[in-house]
Amino acid sequence: MRGRSLRLGRGGEFDRLRAIFAALGAAGRDLGDDCALLSVGGRTLAISIDLSLEGVHFRTDWLALREIGWRATAAALSDLAAEGATPLGVLVSLGVPGSRQGRTSNASPAAQIMAGVGAAARNVGASVLGGDLVRSPRYLVDVCVLGVAQRPVRRSGARPGDGLWVTGRLGGAGLALAALRAGRGGRGGRLAPASRRRFARPVPRIAAGRWLARRGARAMIDISDGLAGDAGHLAAASGVGVAIELERVPCWPGVTPFAAVRSGEEYELLVAMPRRFGPTDVKAFGRATGLPLTRIGACTAGRGVRMTHDGRPITPPPGFDHFPAQ
Repeated sequence: MRGRSLRLGRGGEFDRLRAIFAALGAAGRDLGDDCALLSVGGRTLAISIDLSLEGVHFRTDWLALREIGWRATAAALSDLAAEGATPLGVLVSLGVPGSRQGRTSNASPAAQIMAGVGAAARNVGASVLGGDLVRSPRYLVDVCVLGVAQRPVRRSGARPGDGLWVTGRLGGAGLALAALRAGRGGRGGRLAPASRRRFARPVPRIAAGRWLARRGARAMIDISDGLAGDAGHLAAASGVGVAIELERVPCWPGVTPFAAVRSGEEYELLVAMPRRFGPTDVKAFGRATGLPLTRIGACTAGRGVRMTHDGRPITPPPGFDHFPAQ
């Protein structure tokens, strides 16, 4: 029996997705989560795909071609992390211009991008399994990832009373993006190395996702559109409200809590854990992954995202939207 598609959060992009789901009708199956799940030979295969387009997701004056390949692959692998899956491999459709002024390297741009893809895949124990190559007016890297999940974690399992937790620290990617837009952080620029690395070479939280899945995670999503926006998607899919205490949000050095919850492309994990999950578990998580895990709020009865700062209600910032309302 085909499952129903997940409830989505607000925004023009998601209005379009709702229309697409309706147009697909019975041809669509369990749409709207980080990964598609298929049972194959007694195992659960997790599959996702993520497109990175020049001028939308990256600029070649900001990133080297190898970094573009790494970043596109890490973004796709992060969906497997949010499912609690173990990566197996990636397939890549690559679009490259026929020729470009200003390129000084003798290496093929396609080869440089794919070297970055391969490095990101190897970093999580996966392989490059194939792909496609076309001439394109702009660089385009479309990455399909395959993995297996012993205990898949969907966005839709959170319950009122669950704690809301986040891995790592937030805001580094947004800090780097602001510097790049201001002309301070391109290749050879003045952006701090750690901040630039956060933007150019994000690390998908594969080990963290698997650990949290094994410890009973109820719902999980990777932070790609900003914490506030992605919390809204988890809340909508689970049919719960989400209460976030801004002063608890772990921030990258030099980043305010409000900027941290706006920052997209962080690729940390936002996870709902049962009420019993506590300090002893947090210490075990740190020993296993080398990452901090911070409780920033709770799931509640109701709908939507409620955010407070030292007890005062504030309006949550919107998440990134490819089709914002005009």
